Amino acid sequence: MVCWTLFISPSLSLLPNSSSSTTATSRRISRRSAATFLASSDTNNSKDGKKKKDKDNNAPAFNPFGFVTDNPSSRSAIQITETPAEAGNVGQMLNRIEDKGRDYGSTIKSGKLRWFVRETGTSKSRRGTVVFLHGAPTQSYSYRVVMAQMADAGFHCFAPDWIGFGFSDKPQPGYGFDYTEEEFHVEFDKLLQVLGVESPFFLVVQGFLVGSYGLTWALKNSTRISKLAILNSPLTVASPIPGLFQQLRIPLFGEFTCQNAVMAERFIEAGSAYVLKLEKADVYRLPYLASSGPGFALLETARKANFKDISSRIATGFSSGRWDRPILLAWGLSDKYLPQSVAEEFQKGNPSAVDLKLIEGAGHMPQEDWPEKVVNALRRFL
Repeated sequence: MVCWTLFISPSLSLLPNSSSSTTATSRRISRRSAATFLASSDTNNSKDGKKKKDKDNNAPAFNPFGFVTDNPSSRSAIQITETPAEAGNVGQMLNRIEDKGRDYGSTIKSGKLRWFVRETGTSKSRRGTVVFLHGAPTQSYSYRVVMAQMADAGFHCFAPDWIGFGFSDKPQPGYGFDYTEEEFHVEFDKLLQVLGVESPFFLVVQGFLVGSYGLTWALKNSTRISKLAILNSPLTVASPIPGLFQQLRIPLFGEFTCQNAVMAERFIEAGSAYVLKLEKADVYRLPYLASSGPGFALLETARKANFKDISSRIATGFSSGRWDRPILLAWGLSDKYLPQSVAEEFQKGNPSAVDLKLIEGAGHMPQEDWPEKVVNALRRFL
């Protein structure tokens, strides 16, 4: 078996030149993906292509662009365009999407690090402050609709990109930030101080890794939180660990995995009942296209984390007798990573404090899949 590895850099185009014959070909297939073109050309050029396919038990033709095109939202990320020199060129893709995804956001200096923070409402909002924390490998962009609607309802909202994620700083490990749980907690404390977030405030958390660190921060700072809302997150020792994080922990293989530019959108879609629209997928893809920093930050975070220990501390810390503040558990029922049983087991640990709200039609990221239902649940709870 022959294995192909494809690397794309800003200096390389998928097509080697822009000769007249290539231009003519590209125009005939301007709306077809490169992968489809290669697969169909290979079959058409083979005199007994159909017979060979039958002999292979209808096995699909090898697709060198499968790392992109097996993801529905990414099928148009690499296409043969009217100008072949631009086809699949990362620089062109970045130019197309570099201004996307900064809704309500600005860069905030906190200590030596710069955070990208989204803000809606004002400090004079009558119903209090809500801080939204995202999980890995995504970013605060997932909360944009929820934040806008919560501001309309009278809340002051903040949603930072964790250090190493989204549009925040991505320091190289060993140079001021090592992506440990304690360091995330320390830097988050500093950010809250810079933002002027007064305690107690409302906290909303979702997702794996840095999402879990939001919950362990809450356990250490319970007096600073008025109410806690948790969207789909690993909450028990029985919570499954997605394959992405397992792959990242494998030596060498993790280094390749973390540099997949469509990793975040693939993770979102794999945990959801929906396909991301291209304009949304662009934003989740952008940080990983722009530099290697986000991938290596995620790699380091995943390798430093003890998933079972973190989940165990969360399950124990929020159990009866240890946590008495109200918790809303808003759970997307179509989550492909975390089954409903995780939410039910967590609620049983502290039934007097935990209110379980099941959100039909939403997957691992309810705030992205069905923000209106999340807002309705939050407004009633807060």
